[in-house]
Amino acid sequence: MANKKYLLTATLADGYVKTIGPTATPFTHYWRIVAHLGGGRTEIFWGHTKSFAEARRKRVAATDPAIDRGWIRHDFEIVELERSKP
Repeated sequence: MANKKYLLTATLADGYVKTIGPTATPFTHYWRIVAHLGGGRTEIFWGHTKSFAEARRKRVAATDPAIDRGWIRHDFEIVELERSKP
């Protein structure tokens, strides 16, 4: 029997909406890093995880790239994914 597939939606504080899927993988959280490079430039990195704890570990992992890539600063956000039928 096939797994049911769902659409997963993340709505961030700045109003950005990311839709993932359809997927049967039980992702629960979406994370996003907005790296500020200077001169008004930014890079965005994102992903989804199966737990809040796993998403929180991404924040720690962002420290080394911030130093290595010369980011002026970075914003890290985690939001819970909402599940809906496709």
